[in-house]
Amino acid sequence: MQCFQRLQPFQAISFDLDDTLYNNQPIIQAAEQAMQQWLHQHFPASEQWCFADWRQCKLQLFAREPALMHDTSAARVAMLQAGLQQLGYSAQQAESGAAEGLAYFSYCRSDFSVPSKVVSLLKQLQRHYRLIGVTNGNVDHQRIGLGDVLEFVLHPGQGIRMKPHTDMFTQAEQKLALPLAQLLHVGDHPVTDVEGARRAGAQAIWLAPAYGQQTVKPLGTLLPHWRIEHLSQLATLLLR
Repeated sequence: MQCFQRLQPFQAISFDLDDTLYNNQPIIQAAEQAMQQWLHQHFPASEQWCFADWRQCKLQLFAREPALMHDTSAARVAMLQAGLQQLGYSAQQAESGAAEGLAYFSYCRSDFSVPSKVVSLLKQLQRHYRLIGVTNGNVDHQRIGLGDVLEFVLHPGQGIRMKPHTDMFTQAEQKLALPLAQLLHVGDHPVTDVEGARRAGAQAIWLAPAYGQQTVKPLGTLLPHWRIEHLSQLATLLLR
């Protein structure tokens, strides 16, 4: 552990989810692979495209509609709909296929359980602090086993921008009815999590390296209050 600034008293902890409470990389890779297989089965013309083609389609949509960058679900629907039409399917087929595709991807994307040791740690922290989630992703926290430990989870979209924008932290302040100085955010990303929380006025603990990973991302312009190398160190730091 490494201390950059002394923590001030706080009443609530917000957690990033992906790569903070579990290793998200293999989960997303498996979901994307399952999505490709689903597309090939239901829309055979999609075999002409590889993952890079779908990504290029999404980037083109971002260039035309920048707001989609802050809504992962809406971006996937738009990508599927545009891509299927480019592959020769009708507007009606593309629209229904995009909706069904999002539902299938969302199922695969949340088809796992948070490690039991992490849930156990959160239950310990829950006895002392209010716990919430603040994530840029669209995982279903109820399905992955966090429904009993997180009071609520905030996601971007519908005008709410992703971290490091302060939108979700402002939402958290309102829902918790606490000033942001009373919120401690824990996350793996030095920009979206650390800088996002600090800009909003919250305190920050940086998990580096990210959950299940080896490399450490370089720090951004704002320092966290603490850096931890393993999530379990939260117990040492916050429950002593």
